[in-house]
Amino acid sequence: MDAVGGLSQVETLIMGLDTLWVLLSAFLVFFMNLGFAMVETGLCRSKNAVNILSKNFIVFAIASLSFWFIGWGLMFGDGNAFVGLTNLFFANGGVDEGFGAISWARVPFWAKFFFQLVFAGTAATIVSGAVAERIKFTSFIVFAFILVAVMYPVTGHWIWGGGWLQNLGFFDFAGSTVVHSVGGWAALAGVMVLGPRHGKYRADGSTVPILGHNMSMVTLGGLVLWFGWFGFNPGSTMAVGDGSAIAHIAVTTNTSAAVAILSSTIASWFLLGRPDLSMIINGALAGLVGITAGCAFVDVGGAAMIGLVSGVLVVFSVLFFDKRKLDDPVGALSVHLMNGMWGTLAVGLFAIDGITGTATGNGLLNGGGFGLLAKQSIGVVSVAGFSFAVALAVWLVLKYTVGIRVTREEELTGLDRSEHASEAYAGFQIID
Repeated sequence: MDAVGGLSQVETLIMGLDTLWVLLSAFLVFFMNLGFAMVETGLCRSKNAVNILSKNFIVFAIASLSFWFIGWGLMFGDGNAFVGLTNLFFANGGVDEGFGAISWARVPFWAKFFFQLVFAGTAATIVSGAVAERIKFTSFIVFAFILVAVMYPVTGHWIWGGGWLQNLGFFDFAGSTVVHSVGGWAALAGVMVLGPRHGKYRADGSTVPILGHNMSMVTLGGLVLWFGWFGFNPGSTMAVGDGSAIAHIAVTTNTSAAVAILSSTIASWFLLGRPDLSMIINGALAGLVGITAGCAFVDVGGAAMIGLVSGVLVVFSVLFFDKRKLDDPVGALSVHLMNGMWGTLAVGLFAIDGITGTATGNGLLNGGGFGLLAKQSIGVVSVAGFSFAVALAVWLVLKYTVGIRVTREEELTGLDRSEHASEAYAGFQIID
């Protein structure tokens, strides 16, 4: 066939289909911003709804600019084992040079960029829910910019950008560690520096339940996130040609979520005496986070086991953080941090070498010994140490310069009025 732009017509068609697949997957991941906004808002009180919606709306704008400004270059630029060093600023103007670690994706540069951008934005969104109902709006914006500009790209380079963990043989297909654990560690540091919401704990240390104001919104948001995850995980193939791999990833993703819903339901029934809806929804999200690292490396049975543990882990984790007075209004630490780590380690347990074409070696439970599990453990610990330390430093600098927490009076009034001079439900009397 005649060449078109240096490519044959067949090659041009393949690139077009791959580009369509990558962008559609990216659009699904972008749509997850709606899911996060609904889950976080519904699980918090009505007096803070405008504030949380505002944070979720603006965070992707912040991520877009910071990732374009320097984040992409630090993450995917050719450099050393620690960070990218070439073509650092403004994504090299869209010129696809000096980004060897992602040259395997045979789609146009801006398709690669946008697909990676929506993942970076997700990491920042995770922080929003954990620090909800007491953080200054401007301080959150500054932290989100730094997270996507520097913190997320550095560890991302280690794993996806040709860095030392990738060279070690550490595997994270779609981001249990790259996205979810990094966002979770940043959120944990923020929760520790901020402190709990006023009225969350009694003098004796016992927890006062602060119920979300709209569980219908939470449920819709959970379903949006579940739907969006079919862009998050299958889309990470970044090519449409291997249909069997895409289908396999879709099924492992769904299976883990489904089993996690059931295990979180049973766990909450046993521990709380009732099938708590917030635990059921967070169970689904926990199963999705848990399978994100290994969705292309495990079979359906392995995915079911990952989901089983994820659903139980999220319930125990919520109760654990509450007892430690680490106030996380939406359970983001339990969903993203704890299950991000679990899902990454699970690759070392359940991986089946070459199941979708990637040579991972077999996990421990498939006769592969401790080698892969050891590498996964090194990745989990190293990313934890770096992400938490840097995030803690950034939070502390913000605290002692511009401040990060609203006043007691502003918090009790509600951030909608104190920060935005607005109400989410004007004309309605809603008792928080």
